[in-house]
This record gives sequence, C-alpha cells and structure tokens, in this order.
Amino acid sequence: MGGSKGGKIVLPDEVIMSKIYLIREQKVMIDRDLAELYGVETKRLKESVRRNIARFPEDFMFEMTNDEFLNWRTQYATSSADKMGLRYVPFCFTEQGVTMLSCILNSERAIQLNIQIIRIFTKIREMLTDKLSIKLEIEEIKRKLINHDKNIELVFSYLDELIEKQENPPPRKRIGYRRKEEE
Repeated sequence: MGGSKGGKIVLPDEVIMSKIYLIREQKVMIDRDLAELYGVETKRLKESVRRNIARFPEDFMFEMTNDEFLNWRTQYATSSADKMGLRYVPFCFTEQGVTMLSCILNSERAIQLNIQIIRIFTKIREMLTDKLSIKLEIEEIKRKLINHDKNIELVFSYLDELIEKQENPPPRKRIGYRRKEEE
C-alpha cells in the first residue's frame, strides 16, 4: 500500500482522500478502507470497535442502513473486487472516530496514518471554508453589480434628458439692453 521512509509510513494524500465519502452529510471513512490502511483485517477492526463501543458515540461512528449501503455501493464500489470486500454493512467513522481508532489500535502504523488522515480532514475543511468565503465574496460582487446597473441606468436616463433638452431647447428670454425701437 504505502512505502516506508525513515521508519514512517508514507502514503500519497490522494490515496487517503479517495477513501473519504460523504454519507449523512458527513465526511467519513469506512471500516474496510481503514482496516486496509492500518494493515489489519476488517473483522479485527470491527471487533476492537465493538469491545470499545463506549468510545464511539454516533457522531464518531455509525453503521450504514441497508438502504444507504445499497446506494453507496452503486455510487462508489464499482469493481466486483470492491463489492466482494463489502458483504456487510460497514461502520462509518467521522474525523473524531478515526482519531479514536488510533487509541484502540495502538500500533505505530495506526498512529502515523491517523496523523496523516487528520491532516487531510483539516485540509478538506479549510478548502470548504475557502470555497464558502469565495461564494460569499461572489454574492457581494453580484449585489454591487446590481447596484451599479441601477446607477448606470440612472446616468443614462439623465443623459437622455440632457440630450433631449439640447436638441429641443426651450425658447430663451433675450437679455441685455432694449433699444427704444424695440419697445
């Protein structure tokens, strides 16, 4: 799966990012993928979680419903090899759940990978925050443009009035001295 560099496990961020899914409006990783990353069997990972279930409240880990599982399989698990590894409804771990896993899977590999996974979750959160701030800035620009459009329309309206007055000036009163003959 990943190489080792100076005793540390090195995995490209993209490998881990490809294993983060959006389920129930949350970014999660499933048990099978985490077991593969940690180098343990999915069955053993699930056993460890069940033995320590008090460490995993619903906002740390949840089990997909059958409907969610079928929907998820049709969306993400495209190859038959992927489907073979998913015979049972998986556990889904949020960022906090992944952190808790490192406490119960107390191996050096789990600790190193969890540090990398948490950094990736943080990057994703920062990207989403950046995306939101960009959306807000675009909305502000749109609002300003709408006001500018109104102001430009007003300027053109005034220009039209000025042009019309210039083309059809009202009769002007003559000013100056009057001669006796004009009276």
